[in-house]
Amino acid sequence: MIKIDGLSKSYQVAKRSSGVRQAVKALFKREYKVVEALNNISFTIEPGEIVGYIGPNGAGKSTTIKVMSGILVPDSGSCTIMGYTPWRDRVDYVKHIGVVFGQRSQLWWDVPVIDSFDLLRDIYKVPEQEYRSTLALLTETLELQDIIQVPVRQLSLGQRMRCEIAASLLHSPSVLFLDEPTIGLDAVSKIAVRRFIRTINEEKGVTIILTTHDMNDIEALAKRIILIGKGKKLYDGSVSAIRDQFGTRKTITAVYSHQAEPFQVPGTVMEAWSPERAVLSVDTEQVVISEVLIRLSAQVELLDVAIDTLPIEDMIVQLYKEHQI
Repeated sequence: MIKIDGLSKSYQVAKRSSGVRQAVKALFKREYKVVEALNNISFTIEPGEIVGYIGPNGAGKSTTIKVMSGILVPDSGSCTIMGYTPWRDRVDYVKHIGVVFGQRSQLWWDVPVIDSFDLLRDIYKVPEQEYRSTLALLTETLELQDIIQVPVRQLSLGQRMRCEIAASLLHSPSVLFLDEPTIGLDAVSKIAVRRFIRTINEEKGVTIILTTHDMNDIEALAKRIILIGKGKKLYDGSVSAIRDQFGTRKTITAVYSHQAEPFQVPGTVMEAWSPERAVLSVDTEQVVISEVLIRLSAQVELLDVAIDTLPIEDMIVQLYKEHQI
């Protein structure tokens, strides 16, 4: 379905020091530095996969999506998607993909949403019957009934993002690129968008590439993640493998009868303490949880205990640190 091999893309960025003198100097002689947005990136994605494409700001995620959607031409390397080279076969290729950029809109600002949908139908030359059927499904699933006649500028961010996703799917694409699709959304809208993404993947087999900084999106949707940093691929594997690698650290939250003085439990690190509550972290490769609880109960009168795994965000941070990004 998708094959990326040795993809590279660099930019020339102007640089100068602050001050009037440097500004005048830059008018006559500019200095540039080369930024490697992508540096020999390679990976393969099978049909029907949901892949989380993650990395810190400036890692090259959006550049990759723009190359894969045909917006940018790489300096070197190849990209083949459904037999097309995106930037060479753009006219035929775009009929098979959908793209959602969280900070850009494909809807016309001053007209009702349905007018934008109708225009996109004409652009993609979607047959009328197929368009009406798809529109009815998207309207119901994404709960657009009350907003489809409203001008885009009057919609909230969450409402607009649901419309953006619907717009990208009107022509029934086989591949969907989602770049920060839940940015700025409230909890209810995020859950609705995640549910819909999962539904179209399971029922229609749409291949989805998801870039986001919200690791809850990744955990809810993707079984596989590709991590890039400084333009290079650093990790390609399953979310469960990351949990196996970094999930040995547990957090124990203990509620107990009033304790006047802080205490230490051997084999743990005290993350937070109050006279009635403490949060401890423990590495289960070094000490078993049952032993920690025995040591803890020997020091305080326990009222309640909760044991949690390290949040996925913290695991990803550990992965970043491991690769020094």
